[in-house]
Amino acid sequence: MKVKGYAAQSADSDLAGWEFERRTPGNKDVSVQIEHCGICHSDIHFARNEWGSTSYPCVPGHEIIGRVVEVGSDVSRHSKGDLVGVGCFVHSCRTCGSCHDDLENYCETGVRGTYGGVEDDGVTPTRGGYSSHIVVDEHFVLKIPENLDPAAAAPLLCAGITTYSPLRHVGVTKGHRVAVMGLGGLGHMGVKLAASMGAEVTVLSRSPSKQADAERLGAHDFVLTSEEGALNALVGRFDVVLDTISAEHDINGPIMSLKRDGTFIMVGASPTPHALAGFPLIMGRRSVMGSLVGGIAETQEMLDHCGKHDIVSDVERITPDQINMAYERAMRGDVKYRFVIDCTQF
Repeated sequence: MKVKGYAAQSADSDLAGWEFERRTPGNKDVSVQIEHCGICHSDIHFARNEWGSTSYPCVPGHEIIGRVVEVGSDVSRHSKGDLVGVGCFVHSCRTCGSCHDDLENYCETGVRGTYGGVEDDGVTPTRGGYSSHIVVDEHFVLKIPENLDPAAAAPLLCAGITTYSPLRHVGVTKGHRVAVMGLGGLGHMGVKLAASMGAEVTVLSRSPSKQADAERLGAHDFVLTSEEGALNALVGRFDVVLDTISAEHDINGPIMSLKRDGTFIMVGASPTPHALAGFPLIMGRRSVMGSLVGGIAETQEMLDHCGKHDIVSDVERITPDQINMAYERAMRGDVKYRFVIDCTQF
């Protein structure tokens, strides 16, 4: 099937319109007409080959929302007309320990990315959601609650599950105190989700302009960390600190703000290694952990939770011809808080 999309032809070229072929749906496949696709910073890094692993042409996009238009003969989980989503990966081995534990995101043979992977033929690259259609094995297709705005729900497939999964893993619930570091695409979802779990949420930010948004999004407190001694008053306060910052920054002060047995969760990836001091961990039996999106079952749980609590991302809708502009603005942090492409315009 010929489909339309937007692709990067090289690391230094703008994305532009491009036609390519999707595979014919197999017995277990679902064909989805894409309506919306979010723009993630990972898309930008990959399109520009900043991780050194991109093959071209590259069609990014892993925050995909659309309607089922065709199902294979053995498909049982989805029907024509369903509102569905596709996230960061479209295949895993399904046999390793992680896959058996419904943690396909940690597949021990490696997951197949929605873009940047290779199809079963071992040759054809997977291509993402900056396009009009996609064909995916039904196991990796998720049901989207119909009460959610489809465009604003798209970033739940990455930013939503990236923050939900670790909060759920450490058992955040009513009575817990959670600090969220950074208020961007990930951070704003962390605030909404932690608050919906019943936690008392504090935003830690160096930008005073973020305070009004933090409170609007559900935070109970805001701490301007650029002020001298701001973290000193927070020592031993939080059960969890969720670090969503992808730039170089100090983590030792925020770790000290944890209670005994508190957990510092890293979901943002700094381009340079952190200097981690031992004593803040030792003196409070504190832990540092990382987290990578979530498995299919947990992602569906997150979507159902968002449907129940009416949670979506704050988005700015764009048309395909605005993608390059959106990339530049995203790199400047000039978006609240996620760009979403109207893929019906391809």
